[in-house]
Amino acid sequence: MTILVAYVPRPEGRAALDKGIEIATRRNERLLVVNAGPGGRQEDPSIINGYEAERVEEHLATLPIEAEFKQFVRGKGTIEEIEDIVATQQVSVLVIGLRKRSPVGKLLLGSMAQEILLNVDCPVLAVKAP
Repeated sequence: MTILVAYVPRPEGRAALDKGIEIATRRNERLLVVNAGPGGRQEDPSIINGYEAERVEEHLATLPIEAEFKQFVRGKGTIEEIEDIVATQQVSVLVIGLRKRSPVGKLLLGSMAQEILLNVDCPVLAVKAP
């Protein structure tokens, strides 16, 4: 089985990574950390740069479990990438980070977390940044 972490380069992404590591280590399961976005010409704040990707990979290499980092920037949206991974791998838990948003912000911008919760076929653990 695999613990899947949806990683973004923000405090909530780091909180999700920490919780995913904790769960995978405790259960002795494989850890898959994914950073995904549609790509294109615009700067996407959810896509991590090469330096941070190296830091995440180095951290995963020190763990006592099998751990892997993957980054997808190939035209699909983040949610679609996560749904594909959940559908093709044996994911026991998907860990996502949540950020605090105002009620108006939730209404106007929608919620990726809500879409993930409604669409994936595995348990989802949502964590907040400290």
